[in-house]
Amino acid sequence: MNFENDYLNKIICGDSLEVMKSMPDESVDLVVTSPPYNLKNSTGNGMKDGRGGKWSNASLINGYSHYDDNMPHEEYSKWQRDCLTEMLRLIKDDGAIFYNHKWRVQAGLLQDRQDIVHGFPVRQIIIWRRKGGINFNKGYFLPTYEVIYLIAKPKFKLAPKANAHGDVWEFTQEMKNGHPAPFPVQLIDRIICSTDAQIILDPFMGSGTTAITAMGNKRDFIGIDISPDYCEMAEKRIEKNKIHSELNKFKAQTKLFV
Repeated sequence: MNFENDYLNKIICGDSLEVMKSMPDESVDLVVTSPPYNLKNSTGNGMKDGRGGKWSNASLINGYSHYDDNMPHEEYSKWQRDCLTEMLRLIKDDGAIFYNHKWRVQAGLLQDRQDIVHGFPVRQIIIWRRKGGINFNKGYFLPTYEVIYLIAKPKFKLAPKANAHGDVWEFTQEMKNGHPAPFPVQLIDRIICSTDAQIILDPFMGSGTTAITAMGNKRDFIGIDISPDYCEMAEKRIEKNKIHSELNKFKAQTKLFV
């Protein structure tokens, strides 16, 4: 196995857990990811409403490609703990995991994801306040935040001056994206620029936002996703980003000779 040829700056289409198990210990500096939230297993009515709101083609309601997001809760929690175990194995001794999830009340019980993150070295919780949003349920206030667990190994430090950021971040959701739950580029940029990480893994890559943001910051990436549709979407975005970057570089060089 050649790590650079097999993994680095590639989108790998496959089961995230199995692909991570094939990777060597301490081979990445940073993990930035947001797994499926098991939303179809919710007792709320939001995922059963047929309207799309601002979401193109009701993508969130239609669900994920090649994943039904409807696992029994205990099975889902175990799966995510297994994934976090692999992520922790893969980061170096100064590495960290930024694990984005969503709290909710399920059948009267708070799901604060402690059944997933308990026992892992959670250093801090960051609140991502989402501007805008949709609310199909008249019995609830509009949900406007998600949480990012910073799970860090002992030697992890933020990049210089990054600690000036507060622990509540406000970024608008991405609406013009075929993936049902895309990361905002600005959110990933905040995370990546807050570290000195060179190799960044996203085991639930989706539409490729972590990859293109890593590229924009001259970092390397590894992306994994089980959906061939999303892998293709990510590859197209990466290629488009490369062309855009080359065009900007050409324009900058041209100005030097004007």
